[in-house]
Amino acid sequence: MTGLKRGSVAARRLIVPMLTAVLLAGCVVGPDYQIPILPMPANWSGQKPTKPARPAQLSRWWQRLRDPQLNALVEEAVAGNLDVATAKARIREARASYRQSAGTLLPSVDGSGSATRNKSDVATSGSSAIYAEYQAGFDASWELDLFGANRRGVEAARYGVDASEEDLRSTLLTLVGDVASTYAQARGYQARIALARRSAASQRQTAELTRSMALAGTATAADVAKAMGQAASTEAAVPTLEASYAEAVHRLSVLTGRPPAALSERLKRGVPIPAPRLPMPTGIPADILVSRPDVLMAERQYAQYTAKVGQAEAARYPSVSLTGNISTAALNLGDLGKNSSIGWSFGPTLSVPVFNAGQLKAAVEVAEAQRDQYFIAYRSSVLTALEDVENALVLLSQERIRIGKLASSAKSYGEAARLEGTLFKAGETSLLDVLDAQRSLYSAEDTLLQSRVLLATDYIALNKALGGGWDGAVDTGKPEIVDVKTGPRLASKPAT
Repeated sequence: MTGLKRGSVAARRLIVPMLTAVLLAGCVVGPDYQIPILPMPANWSGQKPTKPARPAQLSRWWQRLRDPQLNALVEEAVAGNLDVATAKARIREARASYRQSAGTLLPSVDGSGSATRNKSDVATSGSSAIYAEYQAGFDASWELDLFGANRRGVEAARYGVDASEEDLRSTLLTLVGDVASTYAQARGYQARIALARRSAASQRQTAELTRSMALAGTATAADVAKAMGQAASTEAAVPTLEASYAEAVHRLSVLTGRPPAALSERLKRGVPIPAPRLPMPTGIPADILVSRPDVLMAERQYAQYTAKVGQAEAARYPSVSLTGNISTAALNLGDLGKNSSIGWSFGPTLSVPVFNAGQLKAAVEVAEAQRDQYFIAYRSSVLTALEDVENALVLLSQERIRIGKLASSAKSYGEAARLEGTLFKAGETSLLDVLDAQRSLYSAEDTLLQSRVLLATDYIALNKALGGGWDGAVDTGKPEIVDVKTGPRLASKPAT
């Protein structure tokens, strides 16, 4: 009875500090993360402060370009683009790292077992004895995480998962914008190629008319040469435009995860340059804090490295682990479960950093400096986002004005070319006036087409700057490579 009382007293002496340690395990050190509050402009430049801004319509914004071919290419790019596949793999990596970190909060248990055949000499008889020995056991350990080092690690890993998800959104935003702008440029090159060929054909008709007039004596051979030279000069623009168009098609094919020439046949038939619906609502500057994935990713990375400061700080404090093992050994396999063959041990282990030449403090300062860098990167991403939107707004508004002037210019030059042609046939004007009018018309119409492409790309850039990207479902759980036969097996010769 006395032994039982002594045992209970000893147990209480052991349990009390254990319970205290478990309660202390709720403590953490280091800074707690708080979302930073940054000053933001109330309105975009050019917006009337008295008029409430309508929120930007960013969901599937490319569909407002009204081009079914573009819509299909965007979906194909999201499914097949290799940068997107890489971003999805990074998400899987971050999630696995988070699960690894979370595992540090729980106990770990290892089991062991052995069966040996032994031979020993008997000293009295000089003979030897052969016998079998069996052992089995379990080892367990649990770090109590008194000051939250492991919990800060889990916190950092969770923020890392958030950052990787925003990285995927940022990749998708860039991808959709690149597909849309490259597609608009491809259609622009097609339109400019068609214009160059039409203009050259018209100029060759003028050259043939001049040749007929030269035969009749009303024009000279020099006039014929000038007319033929201008037609050839216009045709010379076609190869350069064809090369640029081919490059755009190749880029589109690669963006969708295909070989460069995969879309050549599909995009061969020309369609109009995508025309956006304008004006478009842009919301207020503060919206980018929640809509721009690069801004959100920078904020999550700042949060991640704030947690790492606490993780480094916790390493300067004592740590306590509970360790224990239970083992059994016997000469007969059936005796392993007998009470007389079972042994066990259990108790806490305290580790206190005493002297480390300032290494742990320096590690905290390193973590703090890294945290500061990510905070600055977050602020920089916000300023860059504001700059992107302001630039896109100016470019889009000015291009709308420019395209109106260019359309008026092209119309006037068209009328002038028509009148000069009529007067030339009647012999009332010179060939130089006709050639100059045709050259001016071609230049005006070509510049107008380029402006239409710029208008579309400025619209695309504005949507990208506001944070408009892919908002549909993306399967991030499926790996690119599915391994087979990963269990135990005989080794085979590696492939060369």
